[in-house]
Amino acid sequence: MTEVIQDNKFVELTYQVRDEKTGQVLTAVEFPLGYVHGQNDVLAPHVLEQLEGKSAGDTIEVPIDCNELYGPRDESLVFTDRIENVPADYREIGMTITMQNEAGETRNFIVTRMDDTTLTVDGNNPLCGRHVIFALKILTVRNATDEEIAAGVAEQPIGDIAGVSKVPL
Repeated sequence: MTEVIQDNKFVELTYQVRDEKTGQVLTAVEFPLGYVHGQNDVLAPHVLEQLEGKSAGDTIEVPIDCNELYGPRDESLVFTDRIENVPADYREIGMTITMQNEAGETRNFIVTRMDDTTLTVDGNNPLCGRHVIFALKILTVRNATDEEIAAGVAEQPIGDIAGVSKVPL
């Protein structure tokens, strides 16, 4: 009998996120992501709902409005400064800079533009304002062990360290 995704099933899958408008692959996970369904919120709830009842070998595509996940784009989170005010270590497009406000709250900003005189950082999630397709390929569905259910993920062998051959992640 074919195992189907439901609570307390261990699931392995790969996925990619494509921009709905352009078809551009924004991110791809080629190494299997493993989790225990109903015990781990590694994926958005809407995606987890769409996976229920599916089996190994199935492929699904879930459209997602990223404004629902990350909120609308906030232009007040985009800052441009003179490049000499930015440490040299941060002068690279794609670099993540963690900043702290007066209340002690931190937020990650990504360097999005840079020229000879200025550098621009953006505190919005890179998916804000986008509509994407989350394409998932299900590789494995099986009963999870009690240890996996407790941890929410698979047990991973890490070699024989002081007589321990497996530890839960």
